Amino acid sequence: MDVDAVVIGAGVVGLAVARELAEAGREVLALEAEKTIGAHTSSRNSEVIHAGLYYPEGSLKARACVEGRKRLYAYCAERQIPARRVGKLIVATGEAQIAALDALRVRGLRNGVDDLVPLSREEARKLEPEVECVAALLSPSTGIVDSHALMLSLQGDAEAKGAQFAFQARCVRIRRKNGVFEVETEGGASVSCGAVVNCAGHGAHEVARNIEHYPAKLIPPRFMAKGNYFNVSGRTPFSRLIYPMPVEGGLGLHVTLDLAGRMRLGPDVHWVDRLDYTPISGQEEDFRAAVMRYWPGIADREITSAYCGIRPKINGPGEASADFRIDGAKTHGITGLVNLFGIESPGLTSALVLAAFAVETLA
Repeated sequence: MDVDAVVIGAGVVGLAVARELAEAGREVLALEAEKTIGAHTSSRNSEVIHAGLYYPEGSLKARACVEGRKRLYAYCAERQIPARRVGKLIVATGEAQIAALDALRVRGLRNGVDDLVPLSREEARKLEPEVECVAALLSPSTGIVDSHALMLSLQGDAEAKGAQFAFQARCVRIRRKNGVFEVETEGGASVSCGAVVNCAGHGAHEVARNIEHYPAKLIPPRFMAKGNYFNVSGRTPFSRLIYPMPVEGGLGLHVTLDLAGRMRLGPDVHWVDRLDYTPISGQEEDFRAAVMRYWPGIADREITSAYCGIRPKINGPGEASADFRIDGAKTHGITGLVNLFGIESPGLTSALVLAAFAVETLA
């Protein structure tokens, strides 16, 4: 065999998997279809470290997020990666939302998020004077991270343990014979290995379809939710992230901060059928109207398009949010193969734990 393991995809989870395998003493080659690391979902998000309160109790998302958040803060502190525990307010803007807000608090507690603080309108405005709400929930352990610095660190850790990275190396075929995988890339190059971890994000379904004898019925449907982000002119009035109640397909149009203190709005949700990172035009007033419900001060601010991202989802419009999928031999019967599907938010927060789960699933 050429290497012990091939990791397909060099987004934040693929990088974390390559690191995990390399630090376990495995000889690793990571194949990335693009020219650089983290070209898709990993670099087109809110860069939020989530606390873990949104996800169903006992789900992989809940477990990976809560433990991943702890590991991520520790990892960033150890490596001096820019990250900050800024906290977040989730706000109810009408009496009808108060019960749902409390249900979020209860779900968070059951998931192990034990620092949530319910707030009255007055208490919320004392923390964030420009917020308008009838009640809020404070999540002190929510934070923000420099996602690119994080990915560079994960890549550096993997390379320091001998992992290699090949870019513009799109996987087009995987065969397995006598316990050895043959992984072929576009252009005809191939590598043999004993294990394959498919972390290809948006491309994970295509990779799975190109695995010889892989059961097609085990490949989940693929959906894509495009989200636009906007910059806002003027001074940032908040010291914390401000989130409305969740909506179908996402967490609602929220105010996030970057590490320089600048604010962004987004993302919204548009179901699309192809990867196109051109921001959807004409959304400014829709954003303004949505955010005005909890921040009236946006009425006089200029809103300009910043960027957009596309979340790789395995549930479609009107369906309940799907859990992360880490499918090993117990699922599909092929020893040495792991497929990761539906790694959207909170994938960034959960990356270190998802990597550990994926490597455990290989065993």
